[in-house]
Amino acid sequence: MNVTILPAHVLEAKLNHIPEDDAFLIFQLHTQFLNANISFSLDYEVNSTQKGSDVGLFFPLQPLQNSTVWYLTSAENKPINCTAVILPYRSRDPIPGGCNNGSKISDPNIYVSYNLFETTISFEPASTGYARGQTTSPCSTLGRQFQYEVYQYLLPENNLSEEVLIYHLQRVVVDQGTANGKPIKSLNANEETRVSFNSVPGQGVIFLVIVKDNLLNTSSLYLPAHTYACDFALIVDNCYTLGKISTKVFFIFTGIAGLFICFFGHRYFKCELFFMGFLLSGIIFFAVITKTSSLNYDARLGLTAMMGIISGALVALCWWRFGSVIMCMAMVSIILGLILASIIFFTRLGDLNIFQSDIIFWALFCGITLIVPLLFIWWPREGNIIACGVVGAYGVVLAVNTFTYTTFAYITFNTLKRALNDDFSRSFTNVHFQNIDFVMLTVWVCLAGSGITIQYCRERSYPLFPPNPYMIWKQEQERRKTNILDPSYHIPPLQVRLKNKLEDLFKREEPTGERTPLLL
Repeated sequence: MNVTILPAHVLEAKLNHIPEDDAFLIFQLHTQFLNANISFSLDYEVNSTQKGSDVGLFFPLQPLQNSTVWYLTSAENKPINCTAVILPYRSRDPIPGGCNNGSKISDPNIYVSYNLFETTISFEPASTGYARGQTTSPCSTLGRQFQYEVYQYLLPENNLSEEVLIYHLQRVVVDQGTANGKPIKSLNANEETRVSFNSVPGQGVIFLVIVKDNLLNTSSLYLPAHTYACDFALIVDNCYTLGKISTKVFFIFTGIAGLFICFFGHRYFKCELFFMGFLLSGIIFFAVITKTSSLNYDARLGLTAMMGIISGALVALCWWRFGSVIMCMAMVSIILGLILASIIFFTRLGDLNIFQSDIIFWALFCGITLIVPLLFIWWPREGNIIACGVVGAYGVVLAVNTFTYTTFAYITFNTLKRALNDDFSRSFTNVHFQNIDFVMLTVWVCLAGSGITIQYCRERSYPLFPPNPYMIWKQEQERRKTNILDPSYHIPPLQVRLKNKLEDLFKREEPTGERTPLLL
């Protein structure tokens, strides 16, 4: 049945006319991503309560018992739409999760954990069923006869609808997933009850486990569990923003510009400054507007792109007017320092408990970031070329991430998410390298290395940095005023030429030449 649980309300569900042949019941409660509580008592005792989005309870029936009551409450400060299911089983049926690490409480739940590339499910082994009023050892040796069939049921692609999820959850419970579910693996009683899958962020998946008793030819269903391999509640990079067209367009242009900067950034210095100014101001502006406003994702990304273009143009204009190498190198080195610090904390070093403190984390993060500008003081040109190669090649990695998920894109995404989400946990990003990661690592290293080498070999015979464009312009103006032999000396100033053009547009054309009558 489908129900809506209101905040601070207790929903009481009562089941009557339970058949005498039923030995135990499994209560199920499913929501899309919000947490709900299910319990057999109003006191919500630990042994009779579960909390989550896919939660269930095992309830053994007593002799002559023909009714039971269970209670549902919302664990959030908002209404929750959910579906509740009750599955009855007989004494010959195996008990899902009956061998619960020596506990007397059976646990029929499937536990799902995911990261960027891998989704893992785990569950407790089953035990043999028993009749009403009887007891059995939860981990009896008869468990060797059990076989676990793991199924994967895919939801419609690019569909995050709550109604669609609830419909398919009810469907898999009715037919136990065997009709449309894909069999993944079969486990015997001696194997670990843990299975891993490839993660596809944004793709809804329902996992089912059916335990079969080969001796008695009976079976039971564990509580179905679902995941989208993404978080609906995150401010950035949540399930709704995955694969958006605006995200693809933004990072495709970033990748194209990054590829140009990787190989030609130092030669076209103003283009490099525009790109770096775009990145730095875009990161800061996106973080600020996300923290302080409630605009939707597309609006924030559009405003970020606009602010990045304006800021990049201002940085290039400042270089044209003042020609300050120190100011420009400070900005470029900070961007390289941000990437370097993000790489360091993306490793296992970031998993240390000491860095769970935001004060310690951000203090060390800023310290690592500020070390890079100090190195640029001694080697400004070499540092600038390295920054062009590393940052430009990373822009290409970000562009590839819009089409296929790569670990390296989350080097900087994790830092941004930690700045924006107070409860962000890096446990979801501890991933093992996949084939695509080794490919992208090779692409990043090769692009950065070749870009640095080509630029250094091409620029070593030139001055360290281009001369000040404004000073060149002033010198050219002075030369044209004093050198009468220069053809450009006789060209009127720009404002005079524009004035003459405007006067010509509105000036009446007078007839030219002499006209005489035709003599016959």
